[in-house]
Amino acid sequence: MKTKIEAAAKLLILPLLLVQTRGQDFGQTQFICTSVPKDVDLCAATMQNGVASEDLKSTVMQLRETVLQQKETIMNHKETIRELTSKLNRCESQSMPEAGDSRASGRRKESGSKNTMGDVSRAPSDTLSQLGQTLQSLKQRLENLEQFSRTNSSVQANGLKELLQNKIDELERQVLSRVNSLEEGRTSLRNETEQRGKVESTLTSLHQRITDLEKGQKDNRPLDRFQLTFPLRTNYMYAKVKKSLPEMYAFTVCMWLKSNASPSVGTPFSYAVPGQANELVLIGWGNNPMEILINDKMAKLPFVINDGKWHHICITWTTRDGVWEAFQDGVIRGNGENLAPYHPIKPQGVLVLGQEQDTLGGGFDATQAFVGNMANFNMWDRKLSSGEIYNLATCSSKAQTGNVLAWAETSIDIYGGISKWTFEPCRQIN
Repeated sequence: MKTKIEAAAKLLILPLLLVQTRGQDFGQTQFICTSVPKDVDLCAATMQNGVASEDLKSTVMQLRETVLQQKETIMNHKETIRELTSKLNRCESQSMPEAGDSRASGRRKESGSKNTMGDVSRAPSDTLSQLGQTLQSLKQRLENLEQFSRTNSSVQANGLKELLQNKIDELERQVLSRVNSLEEGRTSLRNETEQRGKVESTLTSLHQRITDLEKGQKDNRPLDRFQLTFPLRTNYMYAKVKKSLPEMYAFTVCMWLKSNASPSVGTPFSYAVPGQANELVLIGWGNNPMEILINDKMAKLPFVINDGKWHHICITWTTRDGVWEAFQDGVIRGNGENLAPYHPIKPQGVLVLGQEQDTLGGGFDATQAFVGNMANFNMWDRKLSSGEIYNLATCSSKAQTGNVLAWAETSIDIYGGISKWTFEPCRQIN
């Protein structure tokens, strides 16, 4: 009985001691019951529990310090990331080419090419100014030619005109090439685009004046004996037929072409209507064969015409079963069917020579532009026979002109500095 009383006393006294110790450390107290064997000294047990409590407290403090250190390290890393991001943004902004840098790059590119006009390009404005002076000189020489043709014999005037025309053609190619190279590097600069437009307008005016000179002595030359020259692959040189096409359930389109463009000649003509940009298109692009598109349906054509020689080509088509034929130099080279069958060619569209339309009357892409010479573009609303096509290719006196579109200077408008020359096809190929 005595032993049980002593054990109970120990159980009561130990919690009191622990509560007193914890109260000193943490302020708020709670009762904890701990059993102690009867043969163990009560003070020794109390001391052991106190040591364990101190160890636990020390561990908690160490963990807290570790968390604070990790937090401080994370904050330092965030600050470092912010500094690095700021430096990177400054570097990127300094490395972006500004307008002056773009012009300098354009000058470096241009200085590496041959300067055939005798001027040294130091800035786009300087170059365009010199181009303007060249055009002004061209105008003065044309005025001299006009004065000379009024006061001298036609033979002398023709000789001088031919000499000057050759010089104008040479200068024009160089002017267009220079303007085109300037445009490639600085398409986003509005003032230079305006300058390019002025140059194009001046060139067109020059050619019109040359045409006016030719009109004074073309009484013995039919209106259809002319050719158009597309010297460069641009998106602003083209000719537009003044009238639209009627609704057609069959057609034949023929023309003379000469080109040495590589890898393809581009787009000799395109006809677009509202809602369909590819109503009727003849196009050659990349390393692919030439194609005829009707209502955006395609057939490959076996033409080989980019050898620098004149070639006469014709394409016939009927809406019934979509039957088509392709002729080169008067000989059939290919045929097929199911090309947009039972789809009539729609009226009220825009017919453009030298460019492919992505929108009605526009949306030109320089990579699809025609490069070379074109003449005698005619169109019929029926399928010509092989004999009729042969007469056209051999310049027979029986050759017919198009009943839908006949090749004439008065039927087209030219833009962007296209050259217009006298052309007699049979003399060219004989």
